[in-house]
Amino acid sequence: MGEARTTLEDGTGGERSPDAGRGTKDGGSVRANGHSRGRRKRPWYVEVTVLVVLAVVLALVIKTFLIQAFYIPSPSMHPTLVENDRVLVNRLVYRFHPPRRGDVIVFENPHPKPGHPNPFTAFVHWLGQGLGIAQGGRDKDFIKRVIGLPGDTVEIHRGTVFVNGVPLKEPYLSPVKDLGSFGPYHVPAGSLFVMGDNRTDSDDSRGSLGYIPLDRVVGRAFVIVWPPSRWRLIRSVDYGAIPAAPSPAPTVP
Repeated sequence: MGEARTTLEDGTGGERSPDAGRGTKDGGSVRANGHSRGRRKRPWYVEVTVLVVLAVVLALVIKTFLIQAFYIPSPSMHPTLVENDRVLVNRLVYRFHPPRRGDVIVFENPHPKPGHPNPFTAFVHWLGQGLGIAQGGRDKDFIKRVIGLPGDTVEIHRGTVFVNGVPLKEPYLSPVKDLGSFGPYHVPAGSLFVMGDNRTDSDDSRGSLGYIPLDRVVGRAFVIVWPPSRWRLIRSVDYGAIPAAPSPAPTVP
């Protein structure tokens, strides 16, 4: 193989070798003994490592403060959400206002079990949640719809939900109608009453989950991002004007 050689113009119309002019010139010109060459390039694996670390740090910052991806493993929110959907959750929105009726929210298990056996598995699960690939664990998260706010009274009569005596119009429900009756439930201060859209196949505030403390709420789900055929916004529902629950009658001594 021939050696590639570089030629430089010397300013007089001729050519000079790139080695010409080593040393110093009168007039204070700089030395040309190699200082003009660029810095030594880093090995490719160093650059890849730096990029991976920066990507992970950025992902963790976004997950912790802004947006987090979640995987849907169960049918409890049919037909709004189905198994294997990936949704994005706004973690910031409830810093500006509390959850509202009709919001689809993600919340931590209100009855958490003991933590992961070691810090490494806890970190892997946490990172997997941020990427939307974790499928639950010892302390899994849930996704449901907000029905009752603190102070509300919720009742279900043959599948129709009443909040403070007002029946809700729920166009998002599964076509498999639930004809059960439950309640009344009096939502305590600092808590929410939530239900899945698939009322016949959802463990929610009617069952073992009970009331959801506000400090367990992660954020509001706002879009399905995977699979592409399922891409759509997850909109909250406006149930219209619902009066405050009447205060309990005073106890006569």
